[in-house]
Amino acid sequence: MKISNETKVGVLTVVALTILILGYNFLKGKNFFEKSKKIYAAFSTIGTLEKSNDVKVKGKTIGKVYDTKFSDDSASAIVVTINLTTNIKIPKNSVAYIQSPITGSPYITVLFGDSTVYMKDGDTLTTKVSDIFSDITSQVNPTLEKARIAIDSLTRVLGSVNRFLDPSTKNNIHTIIANLVRSSASLEQLLSAESGMLARSLANMNDVTANLKRSNDTITDILHNTKVVTTKLADLNLQKVVDSLQEATNGLKEVVYKINHNDGTLGKLMNERTLYDNLQKTILGLEILIDDIRVHPKRYVNISVFGKKDKGDYLTSPGAKDSSKKAN
Repeated sequence: MKISNETKVGVLTVVALTILILGYNFLKGKNFFEKSKKIYAAFSTIGTLEKSNDVKVKGKTIGKVYDTKFSDDSASAIVVTINLTTNIKIPKNSVAYIQSPITGSPYITVLFGDSTVYMKDGDTLTTKVSDIFSDITSQVNPTLEKARIAIDSLTRVLGSVNRFLDPSTKNNIHTIIANLVRSSASLEQLLSAESGMLARSLANMNDVTANLKRSNDTITDILHNTKVVTTKLADLNLQKVVDSLQEATNGLKEVVYKINHNDGTLGKLMNERTLYDNLQKTILGLEILIDDIRVHPKRYVNISVFGKKDKGDYLTSPGAKDSSKKAN
């Protein structure tokens, strides 16, 4: 029986599509030829983590990110489905966190716990927030280590070539090698886990973040109090206060205007010279009367049945204040 060319093309197309689908799903962590185990991990945020990203243990890939979705309608967490591609046993108390390298795609790292009970299909891993400074250290240290190895290799190569060069070139090579040796020593100091500048800087940054973490409750209280104060200020009827101040200002302006334009008793008192002079005369007369009563008290309190001749001698100006005793 002869098979037509159209049938051959159709069969090849189906096979090619099947291989393409299987290959695509294999790259995403799906394997249709063996039963895989799926576990879950809930994160508050996943950054740029996407489907098919690696899941690693001690740097070795043990699975892929199969799916990501919100845990509920309020998006309180993101649940990551992990498709395990190996039969490795993961302790029940293991912890997962997301690492975001400087170059490359982010991935999930699983830190093994010490439990003798292991994760089963459908179990959920405990998660934690990734320490950004640990990420920096883990990414920078290998790069610096590679640079140091490259410098050492270059030093050995230049040392071998140096034997075949003329004296002037040798001196230049010696200088280059000396600089490379110093650079290698500087890198060694930088990479030192205990005394290196990078280690000290990261330790200081870790101390800063630890202090911020310890002060988290205080910062939360401050933000809450600030929110309460701003809420109370927003609830105040500031327009009414402003209107009252404006009304008081207008009233004060009206009083000042009346005073300046002789409108009312106070304005006339402040601006009328005649009223001022009369008031001064009244006060002077009152002072003279008081002094006359003080100097001649019998003139005002003496009672006579038959009457008594007024002797005159009235005061016409205020008396001396120190003569009251002599008069008595």
